[in-house]
Amino acid sequence: MATISLCMIVKNEEAVLTRCLDSIADLMDEIIIVDTGSTDRTKELAAKYTNKIYDFKWTSDFSAARNFSFSKATMEYIYTADADEILDDVNRERFLRLKSALLPELEIVQMKYVTETEFDTVLNAQKEYRPKLFKRLRTFTWVDPIHETVRLNPVIFDSDIEILHRPQSLHSKRDFSIFIKAFEHDGQFSPKIRTMYAKELLKTGDKKDFMDAKPIFRMILENELSDDARKEASCVLARVYRLEDNKNEFFKLTMKDMLTTPCAEICYELGTYFAAQRDYEEAVLWYYNAAYETESILDIHTSGDLPLLGLTECYEMLLADEKAKVPSNTALIIQYEVMLDKYREASRNWRMPEE
Repeated sequence: MATISLCMIVKNEEAVLTRCLDSIADLMDEIIIVDTGSTDRTKELAAKYTNKIYDFKWTSDFSAARNFSFSKATMEYIYTADADEILDDVNRERFLRLKSALLPELEIVQMKYVTETEFDTVLNAQKEYRPKLFKRLRTFTWVDPIHETVRLNPVIFDSDIEILHRPQSLHSKRDFSIFIKAFEHDGQFSPKIRTMYAKELLKTGDKKDFMDAKPIFRMILENELSDDARKEASCVLARVYRLEDNKNEFFKLTMKDMLTTPCAEICYELGTYFAAQRDYEEAVLWYYNAAYETESILDIHTSGDLPLLGLTECYEMLLADEKAKVPSNTALIIQYEVMLDKYREASRNWRMPEE
């Protein structure tokens, strides 16, 4: 049976740490806790499970803390967990079977990450594979019978284990400050970090968060050559300009985007703008395009429940306005009632994709 080191980085996790460790501690051969500055009982609680507790000065860099925790591991494999994760009984059994049958050539095992919708900041599905178990020491293997070369890509296995992510609050405010510090330090983002920042903004950001992000994404839009980068920046800045009520910049940006392959995020922003102006017929057009004619690139909700809810609210207002007229148009009232029922039902039935 393979041996596994659990490596965790924690800070002020007294509310959830015991729940996490109770669910996984007996599956591990070694438990390593790296504390990045707790001021509560986190280290006291961790000491009930291990004596391998290390302090690490927080530098707004999760990778640095993870790397430090990995450096302390001594077992064949390393399992990384956050304090707000748990394994239920079904997945504990799956983990134990994996541990018993783990082939030595496997270098990374991915597991499904399951987050409750209200705490989702970046996922566009109910479940998402994430690398969670890593071979500590990697051996290099030569491949090909001629013109041989060393295999560089790791051997990855997608397991059936589901990790339940059960946070008690959103972490996006913390994340936003780290994104900004990283950009100030490096002057740029990697494509992955740029996308993550844009996703978290669209899913959880408030007006202040968007204003803080504005100069960063203006720089990306003006200087990046990548179509993906410019598209993501446009989605963020469209929200910025709508929140600022900067009509000139809003329409310059959104209409320019229509000349490319439109995305749901931009269509949703246009629908929301026109709904706020009480131009419900125009809002319906853009909400419909967001829900049925385009795809989202950052936030799946902008092509799903959000525009469907927008369509519902628009038809509620159109129906009320028509009924208030004297005389009213009976045929139009019937049409609005049909459309209202249609989108109300669609909104109730919408679900995020499972994977």
